Amino acid sequence: MQTNELREKYLAFFESKGCVRRPSDVLIPKDDPTVLFTPAGMNQFKNQFLGIGPLEFTKATTSQKCLRTGDIGNVGVTAYHHTFFEMLGNFSFGDYFKREAIHWAWEFLTTKQWLGLDPERLTITVYLDDDEAFGIWNNEVKVPASRITRCDESENFWPASSPSQGPDGVCGPCSEIYYLAPGATKSVEIWNLVFTQFNRVGNPPNNLHPLPKKNIDTGMGLERTASCLQGVLSNFEIDILKPMCLAAGDSLGLKYEYAAAHGRACRRIADHVRACTFAIHEGAIPGPDKANYIVRLLLRRAAMEGYLLGRKTPFLHGLVPAIVEGMKAQYPEITQTMKSVSDVIKAEEEQFLDVVDRGLPRFEKLAQRAKSNGVISGEDAFDLHQSYGFLIELTQTLAEQAGLSIDRDGYEKAKKRHELVSGSGAFADSVMSAGPIDSLKQKGGTKFLGYDSLSSASKVVGIISNKELVSEFSAVGHDAPIGVALDQTPFYGESGGQVGDTGSLIGNGVEFTVIDTQKDGELWIHVGHLKKGKLSVGQSVTASVDADRRSGIRRAHSATHMLHHALRTHLDENATQRGSKVDQDQMRFDFSWPTSLTSEQLTRIEDTINEKIASGSTITTELLNIEDARAKGAMALFGEKYPDRVRVVSMGDFSIELCGGTHLSNSGQVGLCKVLSDEPVAKGIRRISCLTGPKALQRLRDTESLLKEVAQAVKVPNAEDIVRRVNQLQDELRDAKKELAKHASANIAGLVDDLVAKAEDINGAKIITHLAEGLDRDALREFADKLRGKAKSAAVLLGAVVDGKPCLLAAVTKDLNDKGVKAGDCVRDAAKVIGGGGGGRPDLAEAGGKDATKLPDALTTGAAVYRKALAK
Repeated sequence: MQTNELREKYLAFFESKGCVRRPSDVLIPKDDPTVLFTPAGMNQFKNQFLGIGPLEFTKATTSQKCLRTGDIGNVGVTAYHHTFFEMLGNFSFGDYFKREAIHWAWEFLTTKQWLGLDPERLTITVYLDDDEAFGIWNNEVKVPASRITRCDESENFWPASSPSQGPDGVCGPCSEIYYLAPGATKSVEIWNLVFTQFNRVGNPPNNLHPLPKKNIDTGMGLERTASCLQGVLSNFEIDILKPMCLAAGDSLGLKYEYAAAHGRACRRIADHVRACTFAIHEGAIPGPDKANYIVRLLLRRAAMEGYLLGRKTPFLHGLVPAIVEGMKAQYPEITQTMKSVSDVIKAEEEQFLDVVDRGLPRFEKLAQRAKSNGVISGEDAFDLHQSYGFLIELTQTLAEQAGLSIDRDGYEKAKKRHELVSGSGAFADSVMSAGPIDSLKQKGGTKFLGYDSLSSASKVVGIISNKELVSEFSAVGHDAPIGVALDQTPFYGESGGQVGDTGSLIGNGVEFTVIDTQKDGELWIHVGHLKKGKLSVGQSVTASVDADRRSGIRRAHSATHMLHHALRTHLDENATQRGSKVDQDQMRFDFSWPTSLTSEQLTRIEDTINEKIASGSTITTELLNIEDARAKGAMALFGEKYPDRVRVVSMGDFSIELCGGTHLSNSGQVGLCKVLSDEPVAKGIRRISCLTGPKALQRLRDTESLLKEVAQAVKVPNAEDIVRRVNQLQDELRDAKKELAKHASANIAGLVDDLVAKAEDINGAKIITHLAEGLDRDALREFADKLRGKAKSAAVLLGAVVDGKPCLLAAVTKDLNDKGVKAGDCVRDAAKVIGGGGGGRPDLAEAGGKDATKLPDALTTGAAVYRKALAK
């Protein structure tokens, strides 16, 4: 049975049992700060499990995209571990329970109509004390007791060991189903049935209290089950994954075979590129933190596998078409971003190879030093990570190849010290945590009226102060902002790139200023300050949006759709939206594109936007089912989570997009759009910033005023003569610099002899430091060359203030390079003193900084680096 057929059969089976088929949730959930990636099928049903909000259905089934990195070291090594995988699941929210879940699982697995597995090859585990589950399996399903194993809470309870060790909250026993494939020697777990029937409160005994409504959460690994059905002994050999492994082998110039020495590397490469293809499709970009860091980690681990097999050029990006080919049947949307995903991956590969080239000499030096005790210190490993971009996994692999280990505890301590200093750090929370927001959501959501009205009569349903729910709040003695929930509101809550509304809540002696509006699911929170009176739950208020600000936001948001159209017109369909921020008459728009735009392209894009504005095209919105909207050609933002019914915004005959934002009714109402800039924000992602309406007009007036001032400053009668006059002044400045350089060269000649004569001498090598005045960077390099030429064997560090900023230049003669004295080592440490950084070649390196007053100290630090190197 093919993998796609298995997925469809599972979903169809549970549909036949009355479950609602739901689409996979996004891989990167933006509205759940407790996880970086969706780790399981139940995550999208968090509110249903917690009883938060309206219950539109009581049982569901999904095939969920998941990504986990807890067992990343096992990927490619074992037969079944992945980072990205699909989890088949069926769920009940107070509907069916243990008996139905068990009977349906057995029916799906064993009947000919569905999977038709041999019942004799299936074995079962249940929780130690779950006599009910044991009885259903043994007495009703007729599984012999000899094939049912009772396991303790560490194996068959969710969360693991929670009865004795916690945490408090929803929990329950589980039952696992194992399959022994023909020819295999070990059974494989293919399905886990979780029976969430208790609420844990406190420590044992008697701490498991039955829930009033019991739930079901099951998970069947798609790839693992497919391997059983297809008679292969590894997930990587199934029909959708093996072609990806073959492509990985081809890209390395190797023939992939499962048992080959390079087979593990090919499997890991295929897995990691598949994970990154989906993550980048949803907007993740290789970076330093959170989901972006995981993408960088996976790509660099995959690139490292190729590097260790001799591939020293980018190759991972070439696997993306094979990934798309294998996954597009279920996820056709990934075909639309194939090129942009490839571009992002290639850029990260190039950066990785540069990191390796720059960092390997440093690693080799550390490895040589560590040979005495066989351990690279945690401080040194972290320095490689911080200064050279070496992931700790890369350092670990290279260390193992050299017969060394790494002090991981020391590395983690160094990392934590850095996080404390920089203010960064990790975050974690329980997936099923329920705070004040969740408590309010359990009472119901907020009715949004803002598409049709800017004012409403509303009732206060919740007040949040200091992260706690309070029944009332007084204006006296409180400066910190609070959150107010209303039963209905005209305020737009920040979402879809559009900022939240501001305004006021007024009523019965109360005056509350709304400075921001946020939303969590169907709950709106009005953030602001109580200026007057006492606010109480149940109180009536008049909620009023700042109308002028909302009008500016509407202009900018409608212009955003016109910009998207212009980009796809003048670039191509790969210029897809990756994010946006829409504010009052200003917006920025992120999109996939590998290179900067030319001034001609930006002009054409701006012209097209303003042409659409001038056309006065009608702007309409309508509510459609998501399938109907897509059939109509509406564009969606990849990685965004959309409800079953969506708002479709159409502009004339040129733009149809899914959008929940607030818009104009006619394109002409934008008035004017001015493109300000195009800049890179990440690999393969560009950002265009624009102004609309009054702000765009004011920018044009400011530019005209500035040109008049410049014309007066350079003494020309009008703006048209500015360029000619500036060119003339540049010629004059160039001549003046040449004259100054002549004088500087004459002064340098006199200084060289004096500095060499007075230099510190260590075994015939001169250490020369000097704070120069009146020299530019070219003159500094000339100065350093003359010092090296005069001294024959020298380590030089020069400091100067160039164009108002401190700079350093280090230069070392070749004989000292051969002895391990590096200009880059010197300038790197010295630059830290002046608040900067830099680098370069072993014989010549430069750096800049921020604090010119510390240049003398920087020279002292650099001399110490040279002194230490020469003493070895």
